[in-house]
Amino acid sequence: MAPRAPTGSGRLSRGLLLLWALLGTGLCHVDTNAEGFGQDARTSPPVATCNWTAQPVEEMYRNKTQDCWESFADLMRNVTESELCEWKVISRPYSLLQECLEGWADCLRYGYPNALAEQYIFQSHHRYFQNCTLEHQVYFDPPEDVLLAMIIAPICLIPFLVTLVIWRSKDGKAQP
Repeated sequence: MAPRAPTGSGRLSRGLLLLWALLGTGLCHVDTNAEGFGQDARTSPPVATCNWTAQPVEEMYRNKTQDCWESFADLMRNVTESELCEWKVISRPYSLLQECLEGWADCLRYGYPNALAEQYIFQSHHRYFQNCTLEHQVYFDPPEDVLLAMIIAPICLIPFLVTLVIWRSKDGKAQP
């Protein structure tokens, strides 16, 4: 088998595992601010900081994903309505939301993708990107009856053409 190229989620989970192993106490604290964010702390995305408590994992994940959503919503407040459909503008907040949801799921060993993370992703699409249209026309399959005619017509044409070739070659004259 050929070796598989590492994916983004694999790198993230290995990195979290390495931090956890280096700290060794079951706590992994990462307090670095993300590059490119404002000076105040409220514009920094929540970074996965695992702290094992008696709180159920699902409840902890629900609380952390709410923090991820609030951070995403705060970043999206800076985006004007005309920029909402420009990938260059929204890719960073959108990616940070996805990384935050995935990072907390990995850190809490909750599993990703999960229903709660999907709910936040769908909520972001519904709230912010609902009116975005594609620049290029989207092609759809034709209706079933048209598709069936397009498939059957060449199939029926083949025996007719074979018959025509055989009939034309029976005239007895050699073709140059």
